[in-house]
Amino acid sequence: MATTQPTQHAPVRRAIVTVTIVSFSVAALLGVLALLGGDFGDTQVRVLLTTVTVGVVSIGVLCYLSTAGTSFQLVGVLGGVSVLVPLGTALVLIWAEDRLRSNDEAVFQAFGVGAIVAGTLAQACLLLAIAHRKGPVVRVLLALTLVLAGLLAAILSALVLGGAPDEDYVARAVGVIAILDVLGTVVVAALAKFGPGPEGVEKVSVPEGLVAELDRRAAATGRSRDDLAATAIEQYLRHDAS
Repeated sequence: MATTQPTQHAPVRRAIVTVTIVSFSVAALLGVLALLGGDFGDTQVRVLLTTVTVGVVSIGVLCYLSTAGTSFQLVGVLGGVSVLVPLGTALVLIWAEDRLRSNDEAVFQAFGVGAIVAGTLAQACLLLAIAHRKGPVVRVLLALTLVLAGLLAAILSALVLGGAPDEDYVARAVGVIAILDVLGTVVVAALAKFGPGPEGVEKVSVPEGLVAELDRRAAATGRSRDDLAATAIEQYLRHDAS
């Protein structure tokens, strides 16, 4: 059960979602105008690359927000901070004049490592959000998948920074770890969504009016309907016992 106070941070999350939607909407509009607006030159290419960059970052931000209201929301915060690195360096690479990019290699390395870290944290946030309250088998697979994702991110980051002592060995290792990482992600997501629920959890019928209120509160706080219902029942039982 999450121990955070999501209601306190709900306005911040709503503001982040609003900024994300507005930012990508503006970028998407500029991309459409670039495609439809006459000659297709260097500026139009840069606009399209910016649209793609903002779109990918927006998806990442939504992944980070999936941990809101859970005990893992710090992972989402770290993701939100880390994604600023690839966003900033990508915009520099797209728009800065050559004289402003005096050290392209450093910028590319910062972009590469930042993108790897941000992508790994986005993957972790999604898996934690959907699987952390499932049964022991799913939690073990989740832990193994996160370890593989972290190991893969570390190796790829080292490669970006120029550390490749044995190219053939490293390539094989990266391939094996990447395959296992993807397999673990698919299996965890499938079991979390369609597999049996955690042990000791039973379904309870709730009147439609209360379901609508739970949905409204869930949207306002960023917590799941089940989490809110369990918290409300626990609070009622403690109050009734006293």
